[in-house]
Amino acid sequence: MLLRLIVRDFVIVDRLELEFGGGFGALTGETGAGKSILVDALSLALGERADASVVRSGAERAEVSAEFDVVPDGALKTWLQANDYDTEACLLRRIVDSAGRSRAYINGAAATLGQMREVADFLADIHGQNAHQFLLRSEAQRSVLDTHAGAQALAREVAAAYGAWRTAREARQAAEKDVEATVRERELLEWQVKELVALAFDAAEWQETEQEQRRLGNANVLLEGASAALTALEEGEAASLPLLQHAGARLSELTTFDPALTEAAQLFETALIQLEESALALRRYQDRLELDPARLNELDNRIDAVTQMARKHRVAPEELPDLSRELQTRLAELALRADPAALAAREHKAEAAFRDAAKKLSALRSKTAKALSVAVTTGMQELAMAGGRFEIALEPLAEGASCGLESVEFLVSANAGQPLRALAKVASGGELSRIGLALQVIASQANPAGTLIFDEVDVGIGGRVAEIVGRMLRELGKSRQVLCVTHLPQVAAQADWHWSIAKETRDGATTSSVNVLDQEARVGEIARMLGGEKITATTRRHAAEMLGLG
Repeated sequence: MLLRLIVRDFVIVDRLELEFGGGFGALTGETGAGKSILVDALSLALGERADASVVRSGAERAEVSAEFDVVPDGALKTWLQANDYDTEACLLRRIVDSAGRSRAYINGAAATLGQMREVADFLADIHGQNAHQFLLRSEAQRSVLDTHAGAQALAREVAAAYGAWRTAREARQAAEKDVEATVRERELLEWQVKELVALAFDAAEWQETEQEQRRLGNANVLLEGASAALTALEEGEAASLPLLQHAGARLSELTTFDPALTEAAQLFETALIQLEESALALRRYQDRLELDPARLNELDNRIDAVTQMARKHRVAPEELPDLSRELQTRLAELALRADPAALAAREHKAEAAFRDAAKKLSALRSKTAKALSVAVTTGMQELAMAGGRFEIALEPLAEGASCGLESVEFLVSANAGQPLRALAKVASGGELSRIGLALQVIASQANPAGTLIFDEVDVGIGGRVAEIVGRMLRELGKSRQVLCVTHLPQVAAQADWHWSIAKETRDGATTSSVNVLDQEARVGEIARMLGGEKITATTRRHAAEMLGLG
């Protein structure tokens, strides 16, 4: 359930902090007041894409935070644990700056938009103003059926299995089509792989080779420099170390006369010890570093061989191991191409896996289609479409497809005695709205989300039908949190709680505000929705009756 929504500098909202209750809540207000902006803000928190246009004029960034409760041992908590997020609550936060850059957070930790959308599936289901138009598309109809059946994961498995089958089939067909080209490519790859294997390139060994080659290549300079430093320290007439040792001993003696010299003497002694150790290290270095022309030549040849091989394949030397693996993988694929029986067996196995998963999906769809058809037909009768029928047709696909072994199509008969026709061919926009609404309300009952949001989905209906819609949403609110943006008083009157959204201008800037309506204010808002700009005693009395207060 949605507990809290905080919106800052979003479109025409400067700052709103809203706390939500359970049951069925109505959001009403004048046209253009920003009713749907709250839904848009929540959509942003749930992972919808956004650009700089959502940032309020003059602001640096827009920010939306939505807090939901977490049911113990529920699917949401399992998801949060699996993705290493805190499970005490579920706080989604989204920031969009004036340049259009977006950042997302789940419980204070950075998240991707993909993760936001994944977690949104457990939290809220939003039905927009044009949802019934969306239902005219075949893929949307299939999605509604699969969601109602709880078969989304199985549908994804079927799509992946179909893709694997198609890939295996294309590989077999390609092998049969161009045998000569395969043979030529295989021969070339075998030679290239042989060269790379013979080179025996190793990234760690390559670094050591380069370091050793640099050292041996500059051995003369290195020896000369070490010798010069050693001479300056302890060899020759001008050697500094003996003079410094004598000076250090003299300082040490003088501290017996004046302890104030102790610190200087100690520092001098420390520096002297380090110079003596440096001299020892230089002598060891001279003894270890030798001129080795043969080894240097060997290293030069190795570096030249590796460099030429890398240049030949147009890669950096460090990329040669990856190249070798890629070529060997490709060679294995070509070897498989040369074995028609193996290719056919792989294709057959992939097809069997697809059909096995698709048959399970078909069975689930068939069972759900019957139940959903009956439920929507019943809903149509309640929505003033007496005698109307709804049916979900599953048409077999001989070869199958990524969607499975059948296509899904919604068929409707709006009136008694009329034949079933595709939903897309329903003539009346009002009928389409009612059928779409029935589908949304009924399909929502199978949705795992705890919050259902209907954004002016009641467009195109009115009168007694609107009252029925209100009762349907109120009934739905007994088991879910339901939020409905509506312009119909018959719907708003059925709500358990009611907010009014208003637009106002302050200091030349237009902003949107939300008012929580008590019983008296609610009568006034329903009266406004009934009577328009002029509210009379009659409309107020009618509003009170609709609210059950008359």
